[in-house]
Amino acid sequence: MPMKRSGGGLTTTQQAAKFLGVAALSGAVLAGIALPAAGALGLAAKGTVEGFDEIPSNLKTPPLSQRTTILDNEGGPIATVYSRDRTVVPLKDISPYMQAAIIAIEDSRFYEHGAVDLKGILRAMNRNVQEGGAAQGASTLTQQYVKNVFVEEAGDDPDKVAEATQQTLGRKVRELKYAIQVEEELGKKKILENYLNITFFGQQAYGVEAASQRYFSKHAKDLKLEEAALLAGLVQSPSRYDPVNDTEEATKRRNTVLQRMAAVGDISQSEAGKAIASKIQLKVRKPQNGCITAVSGSGFFCDYVRKTILTDPAFGKTEEERSKLWNLGGLTVKTTLSPRAQKAANEAATSKVHKDDKIAASVVQLQPGSGKILSMGQSRPYGLDQKQNETVLNLAVSNKMGGSTFGFQVGSTFKPITAAAALEKGISPAQSFSSDWKISVPMSSYRDCSGSPTGGGTWDLQNEMESEKGAYDMTSALGKSINTYFAKLEQKAGLCETVTMAKKVGYERGDGEPVSDKHPSITLGGTESTPLAMAAAYATFANRGTYCTPIAIESITDANDKKLEVPKSSCSRAMSEATADTLNQMLKGVVEDGTGTLAGLTDRDNAGKTGTTNDRVDAWFVGYTPNLSTAVWVGADVGKKVPMYNITIGGQYYEKVCGGCLPGPIWKTAMTGALSASETPTFNPISVPRAKEKEDKEQDGGREEDNDGDNDGNGRPGGGNAIGGITLPPGVIGGNDGGRGGGGGNGP
Repeated sequence: MPMKRSGGGLTTTQQAAKFLGVAALSGAVLAGIALPAAGALGLAAKGTVEGFDEIPSNLKTPPLSQRTTILDNEGGPIATVYSRDRTVVPLKDISPYMQAAIIAIEDSRFYEHGAVDLKGILRAMNRNVQEGGAAQGASTLTQQYVKNVFVEEAGDDPDKVAEATQQTLGRKVRELKYAIQVEEELGKKKILENYLNITFFGQQAYGVEAASQRYFSKHAKDLKLEEAALLAGLVQSPSRYDPVNDTEEATKRRNTVLQRMAAVGDISQSEAGKAIASKIQLKVRKPQNGCITAVSGSGFFCDYVRKTILTDPAFGKTEEERSKLWNLGGLTVKTTLSPRAQKAANEAATSKVHKDDKIAASVVQLQPGSGKILSMGQSRPYGLDQKQNETVLNLAVSNKMGGSTFGFQVGSTFKPITAAAALEKGISPAQSFSSDWKISVPMSSYRDCSGSPTGGGTWDLQNEMESEKGAYDMTSALGKSINTYFAKLEQKAGLCETVTMAKKVGYERGDGEPVSDKHPSITLGGTESTPLAMAAAYATFANRGTYCTPIAIESITDANDKKLEVPKSSCSRAMSEATADTLNQMLKGVVEDGTGTLAGLTDRDNAGKTGTTNDRVDAWFVGYTPNLSTAVWVGADVGKKVPMYNITIGGQYYEKVCGGCLPGPIWKTAMTGALSASETPTFNPISVPRAKEKEDKEQDGGREEDNDGDNDGNGRPGGGNAIGGITLPPGVIGGNDGGRGGGGGNGP
């Protein structure tokens, strides 16, 4: 390489002094290489050369941060996530042009010298003296590789990056000594491979494979001569020579590399000239990073997977260990997401609620018996642009997993849990209670799990309509969502037993706090929870009484194809099969001729429950078939709660939103899209005692008789208004919806 003479800026004396200074530094560095590690230049006391007897393992196999690929349960890609966009490839998968170009421009004597190029140091020293500054460096590729390893380990920590790049004699000595050991243990080919995989090429691309994809949308093995020269030229200054932002500077730098390749004999001058004459032709591929790029509206599920890895002890005992695993990347995460179910959930969530509405919708689905989460959909798209009504708030999950602060009051969707507790205690579904539409219940009649009364005074609650008074049994009370019935049923079953059952089926608060046994209003849904927890609870009914914890990950392999342990679903019996079978039959009535008729599926067994809260600020439908459980929530996702009266949602006007009239149809769309027409399993058939049936048996001396109480001619509940021998006037059992008057915290 031709050398410039000094421009005369320095006097002869100054030049001599400069030369002597650089020579002294170079001599010191070289001396540091030769001296024993314990006393090199007196730096051992400062720890700068400590531990040189053994090469750190990270220099042999650097922990390179790579892309993590998240897949659905069929192996299709959901999203690519990375802190460093990098795909590590072997040297054989890197174009020979690229290998030659990087050596020519960065270290042309790479295969001739050892870890340290003494000739290069002297040449650089002389050049820098003549130029009056640091015009030329002398670091070999091996030294650059060592430096890059420490920069990579520093990650995004500015203090650690500064420490890894500080221009001090101690760091230089350490770098040189490690370079010598790396050369001895790895060899030239492996060092070149590692270097090309670790180096930053600009535009968020780390390593030559990511750079090749970013600038040319092709694999590194397919790079042409002029493309390889451009990438090699970027290493010195990725921002200055960025071809996307400055084609002229990038062209000059590329041509410098081509000329250098010709000068060292890698290519002919003719080849160099032809390549120099060509224009830069980019085919830029935009970075596709993060859950924001997830397909089919699955960004919320993608983020849930990320949160799972960052919080579950299965992936590291400490937060730091889990964060390191995620940031290192290189993982292939196969999830439980069903492409079909996700498409259905996303379409359902956006079918009735627009992204710019005051309220939002959340849909979550999971598989009974396995706990596998199949979908998460929302009416607002996943993202950070609030002007486009995007959000990263996952309405389906707890605060810890990226959800709202507390979750949402669940209204009357809690009532089946009270019913389960009552059935487990031996209370018959035929149990009837008669009351006015508005009642006052002594707080002392409810006991917490320590046996103490929940308080003094009374709990005042009411049903939705004044016509809702008289006698109801468990089936009709579920079908018509009668608040007063469930307040009395909770009295008889026990508040502690009700709360215990809630915990058994996975009911949990959105803020992670324990479910309280101090408030009877829990039976009307006065305690906040999440759509995911509700879907899992109802999946317990579908699974004949066995609860399975929700999971989102099926398997993970790391960058070396090693399988990692992943959290498994834990299943436990929450109630007897008979209790679950009874609930399934009673909740079938809700969708057949109760408050959820607009949600009912006509081609298969299905069951569910509606729910709304005070002032209709939350509306729900949670339902299931034997092979799919789905929860739908609608309400305000940020700011103040919005009473859903006289409101337009999704372009449709609602005088008052109810669980059956908005969440219900959303649920039906999600279920219909997710389920296969060829799979129609049925609930276990069971005869559910009714209040009238019980009385008839007593009058007939207890003889068995086919009597479905107030069933209609088709054997379904609701054909008449006679319960327990009491005939009610028409319209008393209204088709209204859940939680309402007494729910949503109307209790103490």
